Amino acid sequence: MTAVTTTTADTFRPALHYAARNTWLNDPNGLIHHAGVYHLYYQNNPFGNVHGNLSWGHATSTDLLTWTEHPVAIACDDDEEIFSGSVVFDKLNTSGFGTGTTPPLVAIYTSAYRQGSAHPGIQAQSLAYSLDGGYTWIKYSGNPVVDRGSANFRDPKVFRYDGDGGSYWVMVAVEAQDFKVVFYKSHDLKSWELLSSFGPANATGGEWECPDLFPLPIDGDPDNLKWVLIVNLNPGGPNNGSAGQYFVGNFDGTKFTSASTVTEGLQDPARLAEYQWLDWGRDYYAAVSFSDAPDNRRLMIGWMNNWEYANKIPTSPWRSPMSLVREVSLRTIEGNLRMVQQVAGDLTSLREKGPSFSLEAVEISDGQHVLDGAAGSVQRIDLSFAPGNAEEFGIVVRGNGVEGTRIGIRPTEGSIIVDRRESGQTDFHGSFASIDTAPIQTRNGSYELTIFVDRCSVEVFGQEGQVTLTELIFPSSSSSGVSLYAVGGTAIANKLSVTQYA
Repeated sequence: MTAVTTTTADTFRPALHYAARNTWLNDPNGLIHHAGVYHLYYQNNPFGNVHGNLSWGHATSTDLLTWTEHPVAIACDDDEEIFSGSVVFDKLNTSGFGTGTTPPLVAIYTSAYRQGSAHPGIQAQSLAYSLDGGYTWIKYSGNPVVDRGSANFRDPKVFRYDGDGGSYWVMVAVEAQDFKVVFYKSHDLKSWELLSSFGPANATGGEWECPDLFPLPIDGDPDNLKWVLIVNLNPGGPNNGSAGQYFVGNFDGTKFTSASTVTEGLQDPARLAEYQWLDWGRDYYAAVSFSDAPDNRRLMIGWMNNWEYANKIPTSPWRSPMSLVREVSLRTIEGNLRMVQQVAGDLTSLREKGPSFSLEAVEISDGQHVLDGAAGSVQRIDLSFAPGNAEEFGIVVRGNGVEGTRIGIRPTEGSIIVDRRESGQTDFHGSFASIDTAPIQTRNGSYELTIFVDRCSVEVFGQEGQVTLTELIFPSSSSSGVSLYAVGGTAIANKLSVTQYA
């Protein structure tokens, strides 16, 4: 949520999601919780609302829902653009950037060197440091600190590793066009030693970007850990365009070994649906996690857009929001380890608008049925369906009888869909109007959905977060209706509740 008033000319500015005030935004960077504050840095064009002049924008929050925008943190210059990366709290001052009483925050970012610089056309890893808690930054005079002579070596995620082999910093980065994750080791954040690499594997339909690596307990057991490797890619997602995949396995401080690889080498297009996707929607990309989140929670946020049409979405003067922050966990589901996601912020802290709406045990007959009293443009919808004999059933949000976004279940196919062909403005790009699908099965005979609706998006969490779909939509301001529907038969809405937000 941003402290910017919505006007007629800014119909789509989100109420629940972060968006920059009047500029371009893409990948989240440098995510860290420090001194009680969540810091969200991000790829930002300080001079316009299309991709370019990449620098690190900056916003902060104490609750993961209400964000305050700050001046640009690390700015591009004549030599370099500031591509994606991460921030660590160097509490032992291993880098030497701190003082006797003030350990530094250290940003590790990709220098995308311009023509005319000392490294023309090269992407290499560089450092900046902050001694005031992350609000102002000084670039290290010895940059870059890792240079492979590559034009596509980027997106470093750094964390502190403590294991049998000692304690040191680990960098996870990518050789984007080789579909390869590379791992480095350092004791001071300045000198780095190559450890190993991973890939190609599973989805390789586009460049690999924005990796992350972290341990998660299995089914909540802190004594039983697996490591999760995140690899975003563009294009090549399960419903076209940008997306993120993950691998589950082990990391011994030197090498990551995947236990969930489906295909080695370049992907088999016929097996795309078998890969493990962070999100099946069109608009969840470059997702990475926060360092040092309280209580060892693993919190992630993604860029809510898709490179197929990112520069064309009809928002002004800003362009692109972030997703809601999600807490991720690792659960055993039908004998397999799967990542499960839930919204992390406490939405009860938000101001509710108007009365809530609920119903129970309602049969949905063939057709579309408007729910009087449920309309809204910013809301959370919790619902449970039991299948009947309908070919498809579900809910329509942000509707007005002509347009609307359809979120449906197709039991025979074992799929959930988001249909945004009639969601509002779709003609700004040829690939935007879409029906996007994800696999889903009943749990105890029902389908449980939680849907977050905002002024330009829907985020769908199925079966308590086992499957998610994130989609941008651009409906007219008058489209606020909510309807239930069935096709070719009946279904049962076991329960439905709608919470309205301002």
